[in-house]
Amino acid sequence: MTMGTTRIPGGEARRAAILATIERDEVLRLADAAAELGVSQMTIRRDLKDLEGSGRLRRIRGGAMSVIGPKPFAARRAVRLRAKEVIADKALSLVPRHGAIAMDASSTVGTLATRLRPASGLLVATNSYPTYLALRSTPGVRPILIGGETEEVTESFVGPIAVQAVESLRYTRFFASASALDPQLGVSEVSLSEAEVKRAFQRLSTELVLCVDSSKLGRRSVAAGFALRSVSMLITELPPDDSRLDPYRDQLDIR
Repeated sequence: MTMGTTRIPGGEARRAAILATIERDEVLRLADAAAELGVSQMTIRRDLKDLEGSGRLRRIRGGAMSVIGPKPFAARRAVRLRAKEVIADKALSLVPRHGAIAMDASSTVGTLATRLRPASGLLVATNSYPTYLALRSTPGVRPILIGGETEEVTESFVGPIAVQAVESLRYTRFFASASALDPQLGVSEVSLSEAEVKRAFQRLSTELVLCVDSSKLGRRSVAAGFALRSVSMLITELPPDDSRLDPYRDQLDIR
């Protein structure tokens, strides 16, 4: 069938485009890929099945995601950077001037750390070395680096020693991101060890502020994080009335 002047890419070119999208965004939506490449969703499903068979991605409901484990902080920081900046600007008003808060090792929360305003005795605990370095230059902020086993790729600290260090403090707010956010299953991560540290932070925090960009919505990853009932507020780059947030609206305070 001829589609006007639109050239439907061949199988190899199409699968290369799929892999490029997943490398850039970490996830791929089936409907979006079919529309962009000008083929049926069934064709994309076959491509995803073939690529999963070769170990190059993992199929999930409605699309696929990267099978590569944790990525370097700088690489994650560059993905959907504008969305992360919008999220950080929204979250700034929730950062107190004093007391104790926690920040996870995500690049989204790391973006928030680079934008903090001067404080007056604010303690910030994090298991992310890049975030710790960013916090050191903010007047009135006392950064605490949670030690433990080094996750060389993500430049974060995990494991039982990290969890024990997390549990030595109490936090008014925990700012965290996630690899995926499903309306029923809640938050999930690509790393079991990172999920464990995040759960420890959440247990010791009065409030959990979840900062995720819209590409994570409606997704599931491999490691269980925490249920939506644990989340005090959801911040995305979307307007609060965006329809993509409808599945979460009755469960969460959304900004």
